Amino acid sequence: MNNIGLDAPARAKSVEKLATLLANEYLLYTKTLKCHWNVEGKHFGALHLFFKEQYEALFVVVDDVAERSRSLGVMALGTMIEFSKHATLKEHPAENPGDLAMIAWLLDDHEAIIRDLRKYIDATAATDTGTSNFFTDLMEKHEKMAWMLRAHLAK
Repeated sequence: MNNIGLDAPARAKSVEKLATLLANEYLLYTKTLKCHWNVEGKHFGALHLFFKEQYEALFVVVDDVAERSRSLGVMALGTMIEFSKHATLKEHPAENPGDLAMIAWLLDDHEAIIRDLRKYIDATAATDTGTSNFFTDLMEKHEKMAWMLRAHLAK
């Protein structure tokens, strides 16, 4: 165990939230890949590229969340079984909707992660400032990605 000024209860609180977040981030990354691979229609080219940009950004996020867990001295989740056990987001197996429905799926998940991050920021602010700040930075990234998705759905 490392000696970074966090007591066991503070570390446990942060690590629990990081595990759920990592599972949700990985699930969202995978869903974004699915949209990238399966998008069709007149906006194929633009959306194929857009989804690629999003999944590439999410890959960095997944790595950052896992490494935050490691910086707190805990092994990061790393299997599909672990991710499915900890994730709160839902998958859509065998569903391949149209492009706007894909965007709505991803937007819903980004917004769910943003809501969770707001709770995590409050839960860790007093005991683990570093992780709380990490959550804040990540929330801002998800807010931007959600805005870009939402812009595609504007009427």
